[in-house]
Amino acid sequence: MMRQPYTVSIAMRYLRARAHTAFISFISTVSMLGIALAVAVLIVVMAVINGFETELERRILSVSPDARLFGYDGRGEAPVDDWRALRDAALARDDVLAAAPFVEGPGMVFVDDEVLGVTVRGVDPELDTGVSSIYEHLASGNYQALTENNAIVIGSSLAGALGVAVGDEVILVLPEARSRGGAVMGRLKAFDVAGIFDVGMQEFDRGLVLVSFDIATKLYRTDGRASGISLRVNDVYEASTIVTEFGQSMLNRFGGGYIPEDWSFRHQNIFRSIELTKPMLFIMLSLVIVIAAFNIVSTLYMVVREKRGDIAILRSIGSTPRDILNVFIVQGSSIGFIGMLGGLLLGLGLVASLGTIVGWVESWFTIDLLAADVYLIGDLPTEARVGEIASTCLFAFALAVLATLYPAFRASRQPPAEALRHE
Repeated sequence: MMRQPYTVSIAMRYLRARAHTAFISFISTVSMLGIALAVAVLIVVMAVINGFETELERRILSVSPDARLFGYDGRGEAPVDDWRALRDAALARDDVLAAAPFVEGPGMVFVDDEVLGVTVRGVDPELDTGVSSIYEHLASGNYQALTENNAIVIGSSLAGALGVAVGDEVILVLPEARSRGGAVMGRLKAFDVAGIFDVGMQEFDRGLVLVSFDIATKLYRTDGRASGISLRVNDVYEASTIVTEFGQSMLNRFGGGYIPEDWSFRHQNIFRSIELTKPMLFIMLSLVIVIAAFNIVSTLYMVVREKRGDIAILRSIGSTPRDILNVFIVQGSSIGFIGMLGGLLLGLGLVASLGTIVGWVESWFTIDLLAADVYLIGDLPTEARVGEIASTCLFAFALAVLATLYPAFRASRQPPAEALRHE
């Protein structure tokens, strides 16, 4: 059975606490804990950012199509004259999986004295299921009931604010360009709530209502024309390129104008801020690991001073400067490795139970840490990515190894005779 090198045995012995080296062992423990906490915090923070980004994408795509093409008349958005031809042209492309027309505009919904502004979207439920999965988030009611002229599907937060359920009546108010006596007039239509969806994003659950495509063309007086068409593409991350190319090709074919919009367009500021925040947070939290690694320098420096006699004896019995160097590199690296491993386990444990922990804190202190009416998402999703975790752990361990070099080098250069004279 092979025995480990004596340098490793000595390094492991120096790690264990003894009565006369209790303080040094305490400093070593503090160094391990510092690296562990720094690694764990970095893993948790990056997992929360990743989870928020992924969940935001998922919820947006569950309500919004991958891309949309609006009509344009040179001054602004305008109805598309022949949306059927436009849809057929879209379906002829290999990178488009489904297409559906829509009519969209502003409006207000009120019940009794409660009035809320919303976005009204007219859809064909048969075609819309190909480009949107909002029907999968229906909490109650029937999505296919949108084929009826007086049916409306609303979000859960909107239903709660208005105090309505499936089967209740709401009044939809649409803006009217004409005015009487200096007051802007509105057009009113009563709808029966046919369904209530719950996406989990306040922007949609409170601010979006769906009606049938035919009734929307009448309400917004588009004469059967659509505001544009929605697309489902084969690669959501290429949606912007696909819809832009498609819009340009339709401009050459049909004339007029088109405004392309992909799924991230209306939330581009959020996604850009996430892209900027992630590297900045990684750098800032990495500095915590750097500070924790400096504790290893002070720990080893104290060990070197305390072990001057041991070093001198090792040198006198034939140990080379490289052997002494290895002793303290192994000791410091072990501190870093144990701290890194502890931080990895702690970080993964916190990531797995973070939602439960937040729930406990909210229940104990009766507070809402993630209020749905303040944040885009009312829960705390997490997503631990292997590449980022590996980078964090390797970075922490590499810093720990680098932190050992200076005190280990000083120990290897220590004259044995000088050390024995002071013992």
